[in-house]
Amino acid sequence: MNLIAQLEAEQIATLGKEIPDFKAGDTIRVGYKVTEGTRSRVQNYEGVCISRKNGKGIAGSFTVRKISFGEGVERVFPLHSTNIDSITVVRRGRVRRAKLYYLRARRGKSARIAEVTNYKPVDGGKA
Repeated sequence: MNLIAQLEAEQIATLGKEIPDFKAGDTIRVGYKVTEGTRSRVQNYEGVCISRKNGKGIAGSFTVRKISFGEGVERVFPLHSTNIDSITVVRRGRVRRAKLYYLRARRGKSARIAEVTNYKPVDGGKA
């Protein structure tokens, strides 16, 4: 293992976060810590993951798209952010692409994603 990968692995280990196995097409719920004045609370952001960038590394991020009051809203989350309280997979989508940017131009039934019914979790293998 080269030095950069080793340092990255150490940084991820110190964070101690459990990140579920998810990919583009999955509907996920992200519990994001929001600070308003002195109070802090967890706000859920639920939508379709349309992209993952930089894999499982420390610089990894993912984009979640949802429809809010008839308007499409996208938000990019750093994968190992300290502001992320939890990531939950609500449903698994069956897609054939890694980036689902074509969903931006779609509305209604054409923007639906079929659900995977026979999902088998990956046993910690390096993909």
